[in-house]
Amino acid sequence: MRVLAIEDDALNRRVVRDMLSVAGVGMDEADSAEAGLRMIDRDEFDVILMDLRMPGMDGLEAIGRIRARPDAKNNLPIIVITADAASDLRARCIVGGADELLLKPVAMEGLFDAIGRVIAARGASAGLVV
Repeated sequence: MRVLAIEDDALNRRVVRDMLSVAGVGMDEADSAEAGLRMIDRDEFDVILMDLRMPGMDGLEAIGRIRARPDAKNNLPIIVITADAASDLRARCIVGGADELLLKPVAMEGLFDAIGRVIAARGASAGLVV
């Protein structure tokens, strides 16, 4: 399984990377939405973890660009991970193309559950052991 975390905060990326490593899952990292989109262009991923609030392009715009792709990558499972707790945020993320929303701080069990749900829903297969 290959996960891409698009998150501008290095500490947040490290926390998620450490959680995933417990299950033997590697994680590629992008520190901006623009860098993440370039990585999606050139590499294959099973799941995208997307922060919403980043300098430059925000996460919702990046999700929109992924969903508008003319290739099969437009169907990548996307989990938003954010500290924003606005009451309408979940609806905005789902309408914007996200599959799941997790609030920071993320619990390991919640992260693995969300990854399992989005992979199952998108029909992908992966060897994630929780």
